[in-house]
Amino acid sequence: MRIAAALAAVAASAALLTACDTFSTTTVAEHDFVNELAIPPIADSTVEDGVRTFQLTAEQGTTSFPGIGDAETWGFNGAFLGPTLRAERGEQVAVEIDNQLPEATSVHWHGMHLPAAMDGGPHQMIEQGETWQPTWMIDQPASTLWYHPHPHGETEKHVYLGLAGMFILDDDASLAADLPSEYGVDDLPLIVQDKEFDSAGRLVLNDDGSEPGMLGDTVLVNGTVGAYQEVTTDRVRLRLLNGSTARTYTFEIPDRPMTLVATDGGLLDAPVEMEQVRLAPGERAEAVVEFEPGETVRLQSSKTHLGGIVVPATSGGNDEFDVLEFRAADSLAPSPEPSWPEAQDAVADELHEDEASVTRDFVLNTREINGEQMDMNRIDEVVHVGDTEVWEVRSTQPIPHSFHIHDVQFRVLSINGQAPPPELAGPKDTIYLDPNVTYRLLVRFEDYADPTMPYMYHCHMLLHEDEGMMGQFVVIEPGDEGRVKAPERSGHDDGSDDAATGGHAGH
Repeated sequence: MRIAAALAAVAASAALLTACDTFSTTTVAEHDFVNELAIPPIADSTVEDGVRTFQLTAEQGTTSFPGIGDAETWGFNGAFLGPTLRAERGEQVAVEIDNQLPEATSVHWHGMHLPAAMDGGPHQMIEQGETWQPTWMIDQPASTLWYHPHPHGETEKHVYLGLAGMFILDDDASLAADLPSEYGVDDLPLIVQDKEFDSAGRLVLNDDGSEPGMLGDTVLVNGTVGAYQEVTTDRVRLRLLNGSTARTYTFEIPDRPMTLVATDGGLLDAPVEMEQVRLAPGERAEAVVEFEPGETVRLQSSKTHLGGIVVPATSGGNDEFDVLEFRAADSLAPSPEPSWPEAQDAVADELHEDEASVTRDFVLNTREINGEQMDMNRIDEVVHVGDTEVWEVRSTQPIPHSFHIHDVQFRVLSINGQAPPPELAGPKDTIYLDPNVTYRLLVRFEDYADPTMPYMYHCHMLLHEDEGMMGQFVVIEPGDEGRVKAPERSGHDDGSDDAATGGHAGH
């Protein structure tokens, strides 16, 4: 009822607002850029018997936001956000996660290829006071990934309160690349989020039916309001992560190109010069920017093309605002032109459309995918390990949606029958869906089979995910169809009482 009422209200106002490309109900407040950008620390780790182990504690605390006030927040190993985990391809990693929050949570490794039981989705809940230790082998290209909670029905709240951090992967190509690489100096992690605070400085998470969820009026970078970064080299690498729960950004530095070098899942085949980079919640991009000595410039989010949605003014489409200020020193150390060698695993990592054996269709509308809301006890799709498939995905609703698939990095084959633009031609795990546009995604399911533990696919507008726009798939060995079954329900699961088996086989 709440969704229908909100859509009706939006439709009723459409005639008044669509002609105006400056009106906005989601404007972002201006702030002075006087606070030095916080850089998340690299997480400590120990190596024993060939396993690199990290330790994370999910905890609550108080964060002081200058000019706003003190807010109760959640974080990993601190009051807000978390440290950056870093590992190389070929390493066995483990993460000991201690939950000291007042409620159960989970930790999902967004963009990571790993066994379903280690994925950190809604079936791997960590109860209050308990510890979970997933372990897996890093076997994918260098990339900027991230970690965040994934409790069914509560993901928006947990991420909004501050539970998020980066997970950077390295490989032979990235380590040999001519790219800025000094973490926190010329290689910057940038977790961009929007929040809303009340008059007392407390975080506010509205649930008023707005689409695609709450859009805050204060933008933070790494938890810093009005952030600036000193620049000491003539090129800087920006690892951009849209860590917001609903807002889509279009990043640019006016009158200056950005050299896009990587998307969600790793390096592109070659650098691409871009004027802007659009990122929906959960998407990442790596871009190299050039600076002149002594200048001060700002990274901005410009008006965002959201496709054929109803009234972009109510979904952040018309918003323009500054994000981060760069202050270049009077003398800048030189950096090479961006380039990198082919990774030794590049040929094995390639996806080939002619190997696709199955095509699956996914239609997003209201809070459903293929006409069904999320049910923790139902397996929606069954795929075979080793198979390459085409997933055809589209939103048939004129509000913002996106699509994220756990465990894999896909390639965009086409968008409404046309080749994808350069910024969507690299490895991806999340993509914004223009309404009534078909995206053909090439996916390969490797290594891990488990007929009783699913991965997720869902909209990454976190309110939509929480309200049911999510499904489950298992990867199995051929012949194991009869063993497919959802995990036993826990106290956090929603859905029917009987665990469902089967799932769709595609066509």
